Amino acid sequence: MTTLSHRSAHAGLDDDSDLLRFSTAGSVDDGKSTLIGRLLFDTKTAFEDQLEHVADVSRRRGDVRTNLALLTDGLRAEREQGITIDVAYRYFATKRRKFIIADTPGHVQYTRNMVTGASTASLSIVLVDARQGMLEQSRRHAYIGSLLRIPHLVFAVNKMDLVNWDEATFRRIEEEFRNFSARLEIQDITFIPISALTGANVVDRSADMPWYHGPTLLYHLETVHIASDRNLIDVRFPIQWVIRPQTDEHHDYRGYAGQVAGGVIRVGDEVTALPSGLSTKIAKLEQGGKPVDVAFPPMSVTVHLQDDLDVSRGDMLCRANNQPTVGQDLDAMICWMADKPLAVKGRYALKHTTRTTRAIVTDVLYRLDVNTGHRQEGVPQLGLNDLGRIRLRTTTPVIYDPYRRNRTTGSFILIDETTNATVAAGMLLSE
Repeated sequence: MTTLSHRSAHAGLDDDSDLLRFSTAGSVDDGKSTLIGRLLFDTKTAFEDQLEHVADVSRRRGDVRTNLALLTDGLRAEREQGITIDVAYRYFATKRRKFIIADTPGHVQYTRNMVTGASTASLSIVLVDARQGMLEQSRRHAYIGSLLRIPHLVFAVNKMDLVNWDEATFRRIEEEFRNFSARLEIQDITFIPISALTGANVVDRSADMPWYHGPTLLYHLETVHIASDRNLIDVRFPIQWVIRPQTDEHHDYRGYAGQVAGGVIRVGDEVTALPSGLSTKIAKLEQGGKPVDVAFPPMSVTVHLQDDLDVSRGDMLCRANNQPTVGQDLDAMICWMADKPLAVKGRYALKHTTRTTRAIVTDVLYRLDVNTGHRQEGVPQLGLNDLGRIRLRTTTPVIYDPYRRNRTTGSFILIDETTNATVAAGMLLSE
């Protein structure tokens, strides 16, 4: 959750306000790799040597056409090495927008992988095989997307070429999913019939489906409105680093670096530093060493304060009349990611925004069946890939918002201090 923003391999992508992060999910053989390969190929993002290699491998395998799935299959080697969080990332751009794709596995035993890949996504594409219709995995992917508060969900009904481009098949699947998704908390749902293999309705509109009048998949990705997905109301600025150059030239320089997690910050604004509760004003804002007048999510900036306050890493700037919760007793939904089960009295390090503290599990309230949404109460522990609700007690106060209000300040990870392994990703709930 809070751990994924560093994964961008392209300089500037994380600072670009018109960047769409989206995840893909689906059952095995639903065509995720082919779809991603098609997007890379048709947007001319794949390198020529990659395309030549893929074409050569396809010929040697006897494929009728170039197998675009091979453009992403190289990343699958990571999974064969037993990497714990094996989400494959790809990057591409069009004239309208930049994109980061998180390709997540589909099996139930990889629930943790999907949660990891989708945790920072603004949109999720759930692939559905037109021949199979709505499967248990499809329901699970949609449910997890709802749980993670992903604002936009696209059901891409793939392999329409194998059902002779039949509109009735598409409409039946659409109705089935609409009935199911009515129980979920998803703001925006779109249904698009596609064929990743032929490219129909992926980048270019298909002449084989004249009955479909909606957008192509790429056009929808380019134009879906994501600016309002960010919380621009509640000012939240977790301090990542205190900058104090020890030089004669900069002896009076003191800046507070971090990434804006919510709201809009302007020079001259009055802010309160938590947990101290002391107030001051923003004297100056810098981005990349250059002054700016305003900062908003997900900009990384350096804040200069008018007064010399005792502010350090892990503190948070906010508005005096709009403050997050500060507490040590936390209620949370978590996805357990370790082979060793979580149990009551378990002790872990808890990393939340830029603050790390220790925590003990005081209660396991229930395990969640993501296929049905039912709660299994009275369970003594949570096992690998389980989702459930727990209570935690931290040694120092945590400054947070409910996850449904702010996905950044409402998320955390648990770390096993003996192995330094991430064992859970969590979403904080209201008091």
